Amino acid sequence: MGRKILVVDDEAVLVETIAYNLEQAGYQVITAADGASALEVARRESPDLIILDIMLPEMDGLEVCRQLRRDGSTAATPIIMLTAKGDEIDKVVGLEVGADDYVTKPFGRRELLARVRALLRRANPTQEDGNAQNVSGETSQTQRPGRELLAGPLRIDLAGRRINCRGKDLELQPKQFDLLTYLARNRGTVLTRDQLLQNVWGYDYVGDTRTVDVHVRWLREKLEEDPANPKLIQTVRGVGYCFRW
Repeated sequence: MGRKILVVDDEAVLVETIAYNLEQAGYQVITAADGASALEVARRESPDLIILDIMLPEMDGLEVCRQLRRDGSTAATPIIMLTAKGDEIDKVVGLEVGADDYVTKPFGRRELLARVRALLRRANPTQEDGNAQNVSGETSQTQRPGRELLAGPLRIDLAGRRINCRGKDLELQPKQFDLLTYLARNRGTVLTRDQLLQNVWGYDYVGDTRTVDVHVRWLREKLEEDPANPKLIQTVRGVGYCFRW
């Protein structure tokens, strides 16, 4: 059986179309038509990825995403948000509440499948070795048997996709893990936002540099002793970010 994907949208025709395309690509699909059902199904079925529409009846997709991120069983599940609007605010708010990616309606079959594959690949520990070249750059930091990367107070388990910072285990979303790993592997190097978008999100990622800023802020909140005065992930004004230790 292929990886399990939950599709949440109240447009029956769109859900049917998405489900058909995903099933043709080898995925197992489950569906929900509203926010409450989405939460129930996600907790019961433990999908590998969730495609979530923003505009849902009663409970919108943003609130569903917030609740999924608060639940330990779904906190790290990759989420792609669908929006019918072109307003940047929808995309930014979606990222703010914990979405990993977004797609603006109307979208093509190839675009959706490419994003699904990319997120599942990054979230799958067994694929880490194959993906390391794409999202992590050249290794210049200390590594130990079992694919462990040490960078300052961080212990990054590359195979298990686990993070330990100052003795505390942290749970990161797939994109957060990839971004942190890329920054740590290239510590001391100033990386532009465009470089981070290209190497972490993929060269065909249709986003803007604010996406990087949002994810960096999330990482700082989890890693830094004082997120307002970051020591690990530092901003280089007018350029981008640099991991220092």
